[in-house]
Amino acid sequence: MLNSRQIRREHVFANDSRCAERQEEEAMADQEQAALRLQTAKLRQDHADFDAAIEAMEAFGCDKLRIQRMKKKKLMIKDRLQELEDQIIPDIIA
Repeated sequence: MLNSRQIRREHVFANDSRCAERQEEEAMADQEQAALRLQTAKLRQDHADFDAAIEAMEAFGCDKLRIQRMKKKKLMIKDRLQELEDQIIPDIIA
Protein backbone atom coordinates (compact mmCIF):
# COMPACT_ATOMS: atom_id res chain seq x y z
CA MET A 1 0.00 0.00 0.00
CA LEU A 2 1.23 3.47 -0.85
CA ASN A 3 1.53 6.11 1.82
CA SER A 4 0.41 9.70 1.26
CA ARG A 5 3.94 10.93 0.48
CA GLN A 6 4.37 8.33 -2.29
CA ILE A 7 0.97 9.18 -3.71
CA ARG A 8 1.83 12.89 -3.80
CA ARG A 9 5.18 12.14 -5.44
CA GLU A 10 3.48 10.05 -8.12
CA HIS A 11 0.90 12.78 -8.64
CA VAL A 12 3.63 15.42 -9.06
CA PHE A 13 5.53 13.16 -11.47
CA ALA A 14 2.38 12.58 -13.54
CA ASN A 15 1.74 16.34 -13.67
CA ASP A 16 5.36 17.01 -14.66
CA SER A 17 5.24 14.45 -17.46
CA ARG A 18 1.92 15.88 -18.74
CA CYS A 19 3.42 19.35 -18.61
CA ALA A 20 6.48 18.17 -20.56
CA GLU A 21 4.26 16.51 -23.17
CA ARG A 22 2.22 19.70 -23.50
CA GLN A 23 5.40 21.76 -23.95
CA GLU A 24 6.63 19.35 -26.63
CA GLU A 25 3.28 19.60 -28.43
CA GLU A 26 3.40 23.40 -28.27
CA ALA A 27 6.99 23.39 -29.58
CA MET A 28 5.94 21.16 -32.48
CA ALA A 29 2.98 23.43 -33.22
CA ASP A 30 5.28 26.46 -33.19
CA GLN A 31 7.70 24.73 -35.57
CA GLU A 32 4.85 23.77 -37.89
CA GLN A 33 3.53 27.34 -37.83
CA ALA A 34 7.00 28.66 -38.63
CA ALA A 35 7.34 26.22 -41.52
CA LEU A 36 3.92 27.22 -42.87
CA ARG A 37 4.79 30.91 -42.62
CA LEU A 38 8.08 30.34 -44.41
CA GLN A 39 6.36 28.41 -47.19
CA THR A 40 3.72 31.13 -47.42
CA ALA A 41 6.38 33.81 -47.80
CA LYS A 42 8.06 31.80 -50.56
CA LEU A 43 4.78 31.35 -52.41
CA ARG A 44 4.00 35.08 -52.14
CA GLN A 45 7.36 35.82 -53.72
CA ASP A 46 6.75 33.24 -56.47
CA HIS A 47 3.32 34.79 -57.12
CA ALA A 48 4.84 38.25 -57.43
CA ASP A 49 7.55 36.89 -59.74
CA PHE A 50 4.95 35.28 -62.00
CA ASP A 51 2.97 38.52 -62.03
CA ALA A 52 6.03 40.49 -63.14
CA ALA A 53 6.90 37.89 -65.77
CA ILE A 54 3.36 37.92 -67.15
CA GLU A 55 3.36 41.71 -67.37
CA ALA A 56 6.69 41.64 -69.21
CA MET A 57 5.45 38.94 -71.60
CA GLU A 58 2.32 40.96 -72.36
CA ALA A 59 4.39 44.12 -72.88
CA PHE A 60 6.68 42.37 -75.38
CA GLY A 61 3.79 40.69 -77.21
CA CYS A 62 4.65 37.09 -76.39
CA ASP A 63 2.54 34.17 -77.50
CA LYS A 64 -0.95 34.29 -75.94
CA LEU A 65 -0.84 30.56 -75.14
CA ARG A 66 2.37 30.98 -73.12
CA ILE A 67 0.85 33.87 -71.22
CA GLN A 68 -2.25 31.80 -70.45
CA ARG A 69 -0.06 28.98 -69.14
CA MET A 70 1.81 31.40 -66.91
CA LYS A 71 -1.46 32.80 -65.60
CA LYS A 72 -2.66 29.28 -64.84
CA LYS A 73 0.53 28.54 -62.88
CA LYS A 74 0.14 31.85 -61.04
CA LEU A 75 -3.43 30.91 -60.13
CA MET A 76 -2.27 27.50 -58.84
CA ILE A 77 0.27 29.27 -56.64
CA LYS A 78 -2.44 31.60 -55.34
CA ASP A 79 -4.70 28.63 -54.53
CA ARG A 80 -1.90 26.87 -52.64
CA LEU A 81 -1.11 30.11 -50.84
CA GLN A 82 -4.74 30.40 -49.73
CA GLU A 83 -4.69 26.81 -48.43
CA LEU A 84 -1.61 27.53 -46.34
CA GLU A 85 -3.03 30.76 -45.00
CA ASP A 86 -6.19 28.89 -43.99
CA GLN A 87 -4.02 26.46 -42.03
CA ILE A 88 -2.25 29.31 -40.29
CA ILE A 89 -5.43 31.24 -39.47
CA PRO A 90 -8.44 28.93 -39.71
CA ASP A 91 -11.92 30.36 -40.19
CA ILE A 92 -13.86 30.43 -36.94
CA ILE A 93 -17.61 30.22 -37.27
CA ALA A 94 -19.23 31.89 -34.30
